This record gives sequence, structure tokens and C-alpha cells, in this order.
Amino acid sequence: MNGIVIKTERLILKPLGTADLETANSYSLDEQNTRFMCFLPNRDSEEILQFLKNVESEWQKEHPGFYEFAVFYREAHIGAVSVYFDDGVGELGWIINRRYWGNGFAYEAAKAMIDYFASIGHHRFVAHCDTENIPSYRLMEKLGMTRTGECGGRKNRSSDQESREYQYELTL
Repeated sequence: MNGIVIKTERLILKPLGTADLETANSYSLDEQNTRFMCFLPNRDSEEILQFLKNVESEWQKEHPGFYEFAVFYREAHIGAVSVYFDDGVGELGWIINRRYWGNGFAYEAAKAMIDYFASIGHHRFVAHCDTENIPSYRLMEKLGMTRTGECGGRKNRSSDQESREYQYELTL
């Protein structure tokens, strides 16, 4: 497995995988934790396991198209951050277990990931969020990202209705 490990003052980011199934369940099955997300909450543990197997397969590639990191705080797996590359642009994502919200962990993890990928030549990043997800778009702004768009048609998995979405961009 690709051995990328990113360390910050409080966190360790390391490849997400099947060993993280139990702790990934704690945040990805939680409807309150995932209410603004397009692909979450997961339906069951089996769906999460399949996702984690796909992530492990991607980590095995010489040049992965995406990177999913488990976020660890004091040896506890508290969430995940990701970057998916398309034509040189990295799309950022994050989720933190709601028991750890309000501590700056999502910002610290996302910033560390941006800094790491910028150091190896990636300088354009985007992120999207539901327009009602105030903590997420404030985090994007804190990361130095600029709002570049708003559109309709967003479908969050836990909702029967479409919502609106913001797009943010960062060029370093």
C-alpha cells in the first residue's frame, strides 16, 4: 500500500482502508453527521466495506486517481479527508465524526492535505457543499478558497428533495 502519512500538530492522516471499518461506521452511518452529503449516509456496514475495499485498491496503484485518508487524533479514527484528481484539479472532501466537531480538525486535516499535494506539484483545488452547510463553506473560506459558483440540482442522499450547491476554488 502507498505509504503516504501526513502529520500535523494534532493529527495523523494515513491511508483509509478496511481496518477502519468499525470506526468509519460510526460517522458514515450517522444521518445527522452526513445530512448534507451526496453519497452518505451509507446504507449499511457492507456498503462501507465495499467502499473501503475500493479505496485500498486505489492506494495500491502506482499513480492513484484519488486519495482517501483516515484522520486520527490521539490514536482515535475521527474521520476522513480526500482528494480526487480530474485533469490535474483536486476535488477536496472531508467528514469528521460529529463528536469531534468544533475543534478545527477538518480544517487542520484539509490544510495538511492541500499543503502535501501542493508540495508535489498540484496547485488547483475545488470543493463543493450544500448551500445550507454553513460550517463546510466557512471551512472552505478559511482554507483560502473562493466561491466561484452556485447551482441547483444537488441531491443529498438523506433527502428526497434537491438543494443548491456552492463551488469553491483554490489556486496556489
